[in-house]
Amino acid sequence: MKADKVVDAKGLACPMPIVRTKKAMDSVASGEVVEIHVTDKGALADFPAWANAGGHTILEQSEDAGVFKFYIKKA
Repeated sequence: MKADKVVDAKGLACPMPIVRTKKAMDSVASGEVVEIHVTDKGALADFPAWANAGGHTILEQSEDAGVFKFYIKKA
């Protein structure tokens, strides 16, 4: 999947992955996609809740070797 911006939040603990993602979302236009790489297992609950609260859409979510990837489309 093609992303308009990539956020590397590997090794960061809550709430920093969400903080970095929010900054990235603020810098892209509506309809664009932000790809986030995170290692904090809390992200599995945090990102869906955060995206839902902001009206954003998680297009895809995957895990590879302990790195979780989220593709979130800006509302």
